[in-house]
Amino acid sequence: MNPRTIAFSRTRLTELMVPSFANFGGKVHGGVILSLMDKVAYACASKHAGAYCVTVTVDGVEFLQPVEVGELLHLDATVHYVGNTSLVVGIKVTSEDIKSNAVKHTNNSFFTMVAKDDNGNPVKVPELELTSHQEMRHFVTAIRRSKIKKEAQIRLQQDYDAFIPKEDFALLDSHRCQLAFEKE
Repeated sequence: MNPRTIAFSRTRLTELMVPSFANFGGKVHGGVILSLMDKVAYACASKHAGAYCVTVTVDGVEFLQPVEVGELLHLDATVHYVGNTSLVVGIKVTSEDIKSNAVKHTNNSFFTMVAKDDNGNPVKVPELELTSHQEMRHFVTAIRRSKIKKEAQIRLQQDYDAFIPKEDFALLDSHRCQLAFEKE
């Protein structure tokens, strides 16, 4: 299996934002944008893998600016990292006002995808051929992001499993909650 470049699977999806995509506030619903992000992540990952891919995690979705009905939404996806059977696809989303040609950056996100064979079993993906320092930086950043995420998950699970000492009850004092049980 020959390595594939980032350019090989680079994918752009452009869609007109129509009134049926609007939420109650008159802006494009975030769920519509997430669905389109999932679609472009699938297309990019599947092209690189040469196989069906499924979404495992979505990281870093933050809606920076609203998207208006009537704008073109551009979703640009590239593979940032590959493991044995997984890929991390970075997505940059921009919207374009058709009348003024003004373009605004609405969000970035990272989708972790896993390649599957026809029986639903994970399948090995081609290596990623890095052709620039920026591509190498994206690859290394994906490794670091994964490591940080795994460490945080371990800490959260340890905190969740731990006995709650009495001094931790004081942490709740400045937050909007009430205890409806006896402190032990």
